[in-house]
Amino acid sequence: MTHLPVVHSMTNGETIFASADIDAPAERIFRALVGKEVEQWWGSADTCRMVDWSADLRVGGRWTVVVRTADGRDLPAGGEFLEIEARRRIVQTRAYAWDHPTLGRRQTTVAWLLEPIARGTRLTICHGGFAGRSEAAAEHAEGWGRVLAWLQAYLGAGSRVAA
Repeated sequence: MTHLPVVHSMTNGETIFASADIDAPAERIFRALVGKEVEQWWGSADTCRMVDWSADLRVGGRWTVVVRTADGRDLPAGGEFLEIEARRRIVQTRAYAWDHPTLGRRQTTVAWLLEPIARGTRLTICHGGFAGRSEAAAEHAEGWGRVLAWLQAYLGAGSRVAA
C-alpha cells in the first residue's frame, strides 16, 4: 500500500514541531540538510528557492543562506551551529538579515533530530524562540511543513510526513 505524502506541522505559539518519516538512511538526509545539495531541493518555483548556502559545519561555525522569492527578492539569513552529531542531530541559531514582517531579526533556534526507524529515518524539527510572536510561529510552522514536503519529494516518494 502506497502512502500519499501528508504534511502536518504545529505550534503552541512559542515553539514549532514537525516530523517526517523519510524512506532514506540518516546519513543521506544529513548530507541533504547541511551540504551545498540543499540548494537543489529547498524551495519551489511558486514560493522561493535557496540560491546561496554556505556552512562551516562545526560547533561554533557560521552558516548563511540567501533565499530568492518567486518575485525575485533576495532574503538573507544566517546563524551559528551550536551542536552537531553527524547523522543524528543539528542545533543551530537562525536570524533573518532583513526585517521579517512578523519576526523581525529575532534570533531563534532550530534543532534537527534524525532517528532510525524500521523503514528509513524520522526527521523531527523543533524550532523555538517565538515567545510573544504567535503569528510568526504559525507562519513558520506552515513553512516547515513545506520544507519537509520538499525534502520528501527530493529523496523519493513513499515517505510519510506528520507532526
